[in-house]
Amino acid sequence: MFTLLKNAQCYVPEYQDKKDILIVYDKILKISENIPADNLWDMEVIDCSEKIICPGLIDQHVHITGGGGEEGPISRIPEIMLSEIATAGVTTLVGVLGVDNITRSIAGLLAKAQALDQEGITTYIYTGSYSVPTATMTGKVMTDIAIIDKVIGVGEIAISDHRSSHPSLDSLRELVNEARVGGLIGGKAGIVHIHVGDGKEGLGSLFKLLDESDFPIEMFVPTHVNRNKTLFEQAVNYAKGGGYIDLTAGEKSEKGYSVMDALEIIFKSGANIGNITVSSDGNGSMPLEGGQSGVGTVVQLFEDIRASILQKKLNIEQVLKTVTSNVAKILKIYPKKGALKVGSDADVLILNKDDLSIDSLIARGNFIIKNKNVIKRGKYEK
Repeated sequence: MFTLLKNAQCYVPEYQDKKDILIVYDKILKISENIPADNLWDMEVIDCSEKIICPGLIDQHVHITGGGGEEGPISRIPEIMLSEIATAGVTTLVGVLGVDNITRSIAGLLAKAQALDQEGITTYIYTGSYSVPTATMTGKVMTDIAIIDKVIGVGEIAISDHRSSHPSLDSLRELVNEARVGGLIGGKAGIVHIHVGDGKEGLGSLFKLLDESDFPIEMFVPTHVNRNKTLFEQAVNYAKGGGYIDLTAGEKSEKGYSVMDALEIIFKSGANIGNITVSSDGNGSMPLEGGQSGVGTVVQLFEDIRASILQKKLNIEQVLKTVTSNVAKILKIYPKKGALKVGSDADVLILNKDDLSIDSLIARGNFIIKNKNVIKRGKYEK
């Protein structure tokens, strides 16, 4: 019922020096310099003197029901399991469908999100898929967002990609209107999460839509923008103009930028750091050499963030914000998520100070990883 984390170096994600954090059930009750341990309580006291504590990570782009399928039925990727998410330090995620809305569905995506939620983490989903008109559950994007609790927006809608349906400006405008109105009625973010491919147009469709409409720029989150250098240059300028951009973990090709290189460039560019996020594209298909595809992993998100801090020596507070508070504010789930504040959900990532490896992970007040051991697994995991 009660967990007391003592003497931790805290990033909430802003640096707070050494603090104690008292967790009661699934919430943070108190943060202070010295919280006494009351032996009358059913309290577990954990010494975090050599640890760094930060909010559990938020991954806003995970193919929880599996991606792939573009090399035939054998290439369909299975559903993700809880331990793969937890070992990445992720306590909150957003599930996406992707290109395959034939053998997979929004109903299946919702059911998987609900299952992961019951297993201990927090989940949301986007209605929709690559194509426009897009996949929905109720028949309308607007209705999905307004009345289905877990649906917070629409995505990933594909542009500048040979797999895109190449939507006209009018059809994009209609889709965005549905997301906007659905978000307003449902009290949701109403995000339009945009898959940007390697095509020649880059962010051109998005720029044109914003130029010729009155939609707020805060509605849009283009992702995969570090996949090639021309697109990335567009994206940095877009961020300087007030737009949000999302980098994808695991980018290693010569034509693109790794997360740590992209963050270094962005941090020096003058763009608002609060507009920058990183996600994994986990459990989706990942291009490999020779035209083949592999499977992206959620843990790559943690590894890229860790490398940005340890190898690139980027500011730890700024880097952590790209996977915690920045994401939560865009999705309008802050400070319930993405922060360590009184009243926030008790989603806590405990890192070893020397190498930033994961020591423990608490999701909604319960340990999933403890002392480097996964102690909570999904229902069908061995």
